[in-house]
Amino acid sequence: MNNKDNLREQIIKLKKQKNAVILAHNYQREEVQDIADYTGDSLELSRIAASLDCEVIVFCGVNFMAESAAILSPEKTVLLPEIKAGCPMADMITVEGSRNNKTIFPGFEYKKGYTYPAEFTLRDIKELHPGVPVVTYVNTTAAVKAESDVCCTSANAVQIVEALDTDKVICVPDKNLSAWIAKNTTKEVIAWDGFCHAHERVTAADVLQMRKKHPEALVLAHPECSMEVLEQADHVTSTSGMIRYATSSPAKEFIIGTETALLYNLKKNNPEKIFFPLRKDMICPNMKRTTLQSIVHSLESMTYKITVPEDVRVAAKRALDRMLELS
Repeated sequence: MNNKDNLREQIIKLKKQKNAVILAHNYQREEVQDIADYTGDSLELSRIAASLDCEVIVFCGVNFMAESAAILSPEKTVLLPEIKAGCPMADMITVEGSRNNKTIFPGFEYKKGYTYPAEFTLRDIKELHPGVPVVTYVNTTAAVKAESDVCCTSANAVQIVEALDTDKVICVPDKNLSAWIAKNTTKEVIAWDGFCHAHERVTAADVLQMRKKHPEALVLAHPECSMEVLEQADHVTSTSGMIRYATSSPAKEFIIGTETALLYNLKKNNPEKIFFPLRKDMICPNMKRTTLQSIVHSLESMTYKITVPEDVRVAAKRALDRMLELS
């Protein structure tokens, strides 16, 4: 028995002992996806966790995902195997800072189409646009969700914005998702300059180069990519949406514009089809932190427990619940 087999046996034994369920995001290592009870995107997994009869949730992903599980399942113990597995985009925006934007930016006046830079906190933007609802991407901290009116995913963002009874919305933190929303709605989208490092590096030139190499392939792109990339894609959707689309499509070849780990799931579910990464360096290092060894350690030591202060949890859950009502 090799080391991986031994670790897998330990995990299976510990799961039974702790009455635990293992959730793995689509961007996790192959062996982590294989040992998981469920794989999927972040919110999909949290919703599954809330419906399961278990005592412990081991969330193989990044911090904000484990927070979402804790928000929706406060009665369960939520563990994040790698405490340093964070999301740079989620950490970019904060609720408030130590300064006031009106002092730093005297005479500032917002103009339509302006994207707020990192110097502005969420409360700064809300103060400048009183009464405008905040639509927050689920890829954010619990504190930011709690300061928002409604959450959205990459799959339902346009639907959520369209469902609001307003002609303006504030969308944070991903500028690329905000641009995609703006392209697909007549409402004014007030954006903030956040982004995902893995998706931001892709260019339209990358798409053209891959199309030349694989002329029969369809290009599927995640809305965290820039607009120049999305406009070149055949289909724009979330990770789970990519899996559904590739499975149901009669096409046999696909160029995948998201974190490369998704190709493992795509190939496993569609062995007769061929998948190419849009760029081989579309990799999230934080998603790769979790290993079989860290899952064993997490279950043995019951670390690292993710908790959300009750006042923050209740407010954040309200934003998540409203999303579910509107979608």
